[in-house]
Amino acid sequence: MKFLKDEAGQGAAEYILLFGGVIVIAIVALLIYRAYFSKSNLNAAEDINTVRTNVNTNVQV
Repeated sequence: MKFLKDEAGQGAAEYILLFGGVIVIAIVALLIYRAYFSKSNLNAAEDINTVRTNVNTNVQV
């Protein structure tokens, strides 16, 4: 049962998995928000103001 106690290389594999996960998350985020990074008519400041206006007009008292 010596192979159960052998942990050589475990740290490197964990770092590879960690960095791979971070890269995948970054790629997914770029795909989701690619419209903001491209030269389109979208403007983050205008979108925020639109959301704030809609939230303020839909508030029920």
